[in-house]
Amino acid sequence: MAFQCVIVTPEQQVMDRAVTQAIIPAHDGLMGILTDRAPLLAKLGLGPLRIDTADGQSLVFLIDGGIAQMKDNHLTILTSEATATSELNAEEGRAEYAEASARRITDPTSQSDRQRSMQKARLKQELAAH
Repeated sequence: MAFQCVIVTPEQQVMDRAVTQAIIPAHDGLMGILTDRAPLLAKLGLGPLRIDTADGQSLVFLIDGGIAQMKDNHLTILTSEATATSELNAEEGRAEYAEASARRITDPTSQSDRQRSMQKARLKQELAAH
């Protein structure tokens, strides 16, 4: 059985499809979602969103924060960024990593921002290679 999955960013609705499984990047680790799952509200982190569609496709998106809600076999993902792996470029990821690692740390906030930028750039490189 399938359930409906909708991915929305501030700019657009990225996807609205029937899916058989979703693996979401919750803030504290990956979480699997299947049909008839109990209601759920989860804070999302930075990571890959893996989706198996009802027609047999496997899709992967890079997600950057947000929330996911599963209710009545309808998964809604609201995120600031959802980029398909087909749109990622490993070379751009390497350049972003180099830029982030060269940033000067001046306080705890700049250190945190630098770490997150480096993590995101590494993920872009990894996901672009697949």
